[in-house]
Amino acid sequence: MGSWNPIRRSVRKRENPEPNGRPEASWKSFRPGGRHLREYETTFIVQPEISDEGSQAILSKLDGILESGGATRLMCEDHGKRKLAYEIRKFHKGHYYTLMFLDEGKVVPELERALRLDESVLRFLTILADEEVEDVEARKAAAAEAEVEQTRRAEERAAREAEEAAARRAAEEAEREASAAAAEEAKAAAEAAGTAEDAASGTGEAETGADAATASESDASVGEAAAEPVVAGEEKS
Repeated sequence: MGSWNPIRRSVRKRENPEPNGRPEASWKSFRPGGRHLREYETTFIVQPEISDEGSQAILSKLDGILESGGATRLMCEDHGKRKLAYEIRKFHKGHYYTLMFLDEGKVVPELERALRLDESVLRFLTILADEEVEDVEARKAAAAEAEVEQTRRAEERAAREAEEAAARRAAEEAEREASAAAAEEAKAAAEAAGTAEDAASGTGEAETGADAATASESDASVGEAAAEPVVAGEEKS
């Protein structure tokens, strides 16, 4: 975007100049009253979170200023959201627009005043794109054709973005379903492992109980044998 000077004059070079170096004047570039029309471009940046309706309201207001000032609107080019060269009011991105119009220059201050007073506009810059438009009707026709092409590209971009968003949502949903299925499988495996462990623990306890019972019976038998009286043998005479 370059530096944001109030107005920077950037006049395009003419083709087929006169021998004296001055461009050939054409009646098509005159307004009633004999004044030449110039082409201006006002580029402005809107805060990125402003809705499409909010941006459209700004554009409609600018179109109204052009109409009331007697200027000829050519087109408004939507550059989309872009990263700013530097932070502006804590914003790192902005929505760029370029409004092109024909005028003698009188409407520029009013247009910039409206942009300056709009809090949603971060920056703006007006340049003199063409000091003298030779064929106004041809320029208007070219701008109308370019705006139609821009609308077509915007619709294609919107459709593509909608498809990409739908694909992302489908992928996220599939990932959530896969994660849920994996969690269910892990839960079922853990429950199965717990059941097997409980069964093994129960079998071990039963075997331990049986061994303890056998040991108790053996101890009881030994005790009974020890309690029986000893019969003394007969003495020899």
